[in-house]
Amino acid sequence: MRIRIVGAGAMGRGIAQWAAVAGHTVELCDVRTKAVTAAVDFVRSMLERAVQKGRMTSGDAAAALERLVPLDDPWAPGPEVELVVEAVREDLDTKAEVFGKLEEALPDSTVFATNTSSLSVTRIAASLRDPARLAGLHFFNPVPLMRIVEVVPGAATRPGIPPALTALVESCGHRAVTVADTPGFLVNHAGRGLVTEALALLEESVADAAGIDRIARDVLGLRMGPFELMDLTGLDVTAAVIDSIWQGFRHEDRLRPSYLTPNRVTAGLHGRKTGQGWFAYGPDAPDAGEPPVTGDAGRPVFVAGGEGAEGLRNSLRAGGATVESGPEPSEEALVLVPVWGTTVAAAVASQGLPAARSFGVDPLPPAGRRRVLAVTPAADPSAARDARAVLARAPEGGEPHAVSVVRDTAGSVAQRLLASVVSVAASIAERSLATPADIDLAVTTGLGYPTGPLAWGDRIGTTRLLDLQRALHATTGDPRYRPTRWLTERAQLGLSLTDPGTPPEDCA
Repeated sequence: MRIRIVGAGAMGRGIAQWAAVAGHTVELCDVRTKAVTAAVDFVRSMLERAVQKGRMTSGDAAAALERLVPLDDPWAPGPEVELVVEAVREDLDTKAEVFGKLEEALPDSTVFATNTSSLSVTRIAASLRDPARLAGLHFFNPVPLMRIVEVVPGAATRPGIPPALTALVESCGHRAVTVADTPGFLVNHAGRGLVTEALALLEESVADAAGIDRIARDVLGLRMGPFELMDLTGLDVTAAVIDSIWQGFRHEDRLRPSYLTPNRVTAGLHGRKTGQGWFAYGPDAPDAGEPPVTGDAGRPVFVAGGEGAEGLRNSLRAGGATVESGPEPSEEALVLVPVWGTTVAAAVASQGLPAARSFGVDPLPPAGRRRVLAVTPAADPSAARDARAVLARAPEGGEPHAVSVVRDTAGSVAQRLLASVVSVAASIAERSLATPADIDLAVTTGLGYPTGPLAWGDRIGTTRLLDLQRALHATTGDPRYRPTRWLTERAQLGLSLTDPGTPPEDCA
């Protein structure tokens, strides 16, 4: 296939490398001639690096470079061009102008694709004489390494174009997911579940940014915490995406932005690229270490009833802790309360527990060796330090647990993050914006989560997850936590969250 790529920036050159390596002839062009030269040099260096690392032969690299054709004029006639991929700046007027000129220069049979990450494919196509020839083909940076591409049909796109683009993408070694033309498409939309909830936790002073990141990594198993991720992406970019998706979905509560981001963006605290974001970067950046464990690890504990109580008792005993077994705690005992969507404060009130020495423990099994201790405003600091020391105890022959101390909140940190991730993904499935299989594929490949959000919900259990979301909604009164219909129905019917279900049209 002969492919013309318009735009020789980071995305354009990445797409050019990907397509040329896969065996296609690639015309690379830009209104800036120097940008094309620089892009070809960059691709050459990437191919040479791949050869040095043994990822391809020198012959294959030379052949790929031979297939990369620098083009001086983006609007040159191209009777053999079968596909155009536009990768210019994110501006509707600019993209419309580019496609308008291409429509004059190229055959009617040439398929047009836009690499837009945030603009409506339908609006871009509307500027063409034939809007049916255009679809979205959204790559992620760096293109050769991010092996996922969103295929986005516009409202007028010819039915045969999306499957043809999917076949092309997968023949070149990437995975393709078909997504409705909606704000954020799929990966950026699904990613809002983690970052918006992390910002809400920070707003409420449940934990600081470093503390939330530790829990995200060590309890949920994410490769990066949400604040590390925002600093890597750039808070200016993240905040703009959060706002545009929230506005695009008409202020959906589940996607609500935070008041924390606008001032930080204005102040230039964008993350790694500015040297300061949620964290400081550079040789003089302070070490965000955790405080040492200083409490009395030998103090007796009483585990109050609730989900995960017996499992916590057994785990504590395995670490050598003294666990009381009576109906009530002794005068010296620390009281540990496994909380599932509720608060320690509510347990203190309903069960008559001693407020100064009652603490919450998240019953989610940690991906690493981290436990989470929740403290209320009534907690005795000395008792809290002792509770942390008890939870840090290692099983015989094992390593001590890391213990995060957070403010008491409904569901604690990990549960709220997980519930939000699954809810946003379930709402995407509920609206039929993408299939359940594509949602999980896109999130694991595009965002690097340890498992797809819908499969993650199945691992927790649909009934248990529904209980969590109902408890969060009831405890907070915030509509952002209301359970989705997708989850509620599947919990009631005994279906998996990854099950697309029977469509009504199959029953007509």
